[in-house]
Amino acid sequence: MPDKPAMPDKPAMPDKPEAARLDAFRAGVLARGRELYRDLPWRRDFDPYGIWVSEVMLQQTQVARVEGRWQRWMALFPTVDALAAASPADVLAEWQGMGYNRRAIALLKAAQVVSSAGGELPCDDVALRALPGIGPATAAGIRAFAFDLPSVYLETNVRSVFLHELFPDAEDVPDSALVPLVEATCPSDAHDPADDPRTWYYALLDYGAFLKRAVGNPSRRSRGHATQSRFEGSRRQKRAEVVRILLAAPDAGRGMGEGEVLAALNEREGQAGRPPVDVETVTGILEELAREGLCSRENGLWRV
Repeated sequence: MPDKPAMPDKPAMPDKPEAARLDAFRAGVLARGRELYRDLPWRRDFDPYGIWVSEVMLQQTQVARVEGRWQRWMALFPTVDALAAASPADVLAEWQGMGYNRRAIALLKAAQVVSSAGGELPCDDVALRALPGIGPATAAGIRAFAFDLPSVYLETNVRSVFLHELFPDAEDVPDSALVPLVEATCPSDAHDPADDPRTWYYALLDYGAFLKRAVGNPSRRSRGHATQSRFEGSRRQKRAEVVRILLAAPDAGRGMGEGEVLAALNEREGQAGRPPVDVETVTGILEELAREGLCSRENGLWRV
């Protein structure tokens, strides 16, 4: 079967006038959004901090895994100031099971910056993106959901809707073709509760989640789509295991030597039916984690 033609950077103009086509698209998405709306706990929250936490948790993590964990996090660290005052060990311990421990440490570091500046999360895109761990999509999500401000929020579910509806037969679609459409369709009037940025992006997210189940993830036709590598047996898995070992150390305040970490890791690897790792691998992992702020070394001992 021949491959479909690649999507050019500048797609051909549709037969319908662009404004009419996008108006019809917006009306259809809003209608589907009302039908498919998911009443998620962070959507009942208008606190910018709580919404920020949800956006970070939802990065590369399924909604089902975030439900429950978000509520527990907010109970333990209810404000920016509370999170800023927490220890890295407490933050990492609470994050376990969410994946990508770097996100938790970046959230802690950003909370410390915000807390030292008065405790108010900024709504400006540039100021948001200056904080650790906040990239374009996270900043746009915070602006839309916490402040109801127009933004270009392009994540996988949003991308799926635009590809399914506006580029149904195209492959290798670049984000440069999508961004102007995302910007053009986002409402600018936050005073219309039926059609404001917050409502609009919830509709896109819920319709996009539905499409993934119904038609098989249209975002795979995006040029930037990447399949996540296998976790079990990977270096990422061993990094996560080392963090758990340091957190679970009987005397975490004292720290652990590299030999102790190696022995504990190989015990867990053996229980999982995986081959042992060598000391060079463990040393490299510990040094990587230290550079990322996930652990530290003092007097030859490693601790979170």
